[in-house]
Amino acid sequence: MITKAFFDNYNGQEIYAYTLSDDISVTVLTLGATIVELKVPNKNGNFVDVALAMTNASDVAGPKGDFMGCVVGRCGNRIAKGKFVLEGKHCTLDCNNGANHLHGGFDGFHKKVYDAKVEGESLVLTCHSDDGDQGYPANLTWSVKYTISGKDLAIEYFGESDATTLFNPTNHVYFNLNGHDDGSILDNVLQIFADSYLQVDETLIPIAKTEVQGSPFDFRTPKAIGQDIHQDHPQLVNGCGYDHNFCLSQPHFARAFSPKTGITMDCYTDMPGVQFYSGNFLAGNLGKAIYPKRSGFCLETQCWPDAINHDDYKKPILHKGEQFYSKTQYVFGIKD
Repeated sequence: MITKAFFDNYNGQEIYAYTLSDDISVTVLTLGATIVELKVPNKNGNFVDVALAMTNASDVAGPKGDFMGCVVGRCGNRIAKGKFVLEGKHCTLDCNNGANHLHGGFDGFHKKVYDAKVEGESLVLTCHSDDGDQGYPANLTWSVKYTISGKDLAIEYFGESDATTLFNPTNHVYFNLNGHDDGSILDNVLQIFADSYLQVDETLIPIAKTEVQGSPFDFRTPKAIGQDIHQDHPQLVNGCGYDHNFCLSQPHFARAFSPKTGITMDCYTDMPGVQFYSGNFLAGNLGKAIYPKRSGFCLETQCWPDAINHDDYKKPILHKGEQFYSKTQYVFGIKD
């Protein structure tokens, strides 16, 4: 079942909230294709909202929102100094994260208003970005498709451009399986099926692919997010916690669990990486609740950060006439 309700006004446009329901429910805005509610049953059969979110449009698209629940792009994550070369052309992007470009720039996908269409049990949100938008070349049209089936939330991405460009969209939902208003994700248990991750410099640009074994980044066996997060490890210092890409080799890339609620979340993707972010820069802003540091975590499926500037990384290049497609799924359950 899908329902529609008015949410807010943004830059003179009406923003609507669509709620998709089955055994779980998700509410998505036409602003930023943003998830503002994700309700799943806990071990007692009561519904728990596990997604952090803002409550008005200006905060959803503004700095207070920290990209909560938004689709980000054109290119999710960071591009060093906002510069890259594409087919011999030097491109310069907005630098909205210190010296670097992050999540599409100052006016990226998180500030776009989408056209919405209900297709069966799915919501399809479509938008357009002009040539030169935030410095990116080519005209780009893309869609995000949300589907709820049972306890499965599927997010599918589609895109097409009229010339070569970069396209690496992802969703920046912050999870807390204790409930969005719990205040901490340090007791959430996480398992990431990855043998390696990308070390980063002080500005969070990748510098080396490294084995997780023997480091705080080894999540191959389930452990609480807070177990090793306070270690005096140079990569935890650079990230102020976890803010790193894990290099994936299988579709089932992660599993999370809350000992408080019994809620489990199994994660699947066809992308080569996932950015695990432990909410290190959340600053206590008020949304549906007050969200302090590490009150939510993100699992952002994507090509690796700054991939366009690394010869040995899969590059997020979309050519004219190509049809981009990617799918990520979050499947919820209860731990036995």
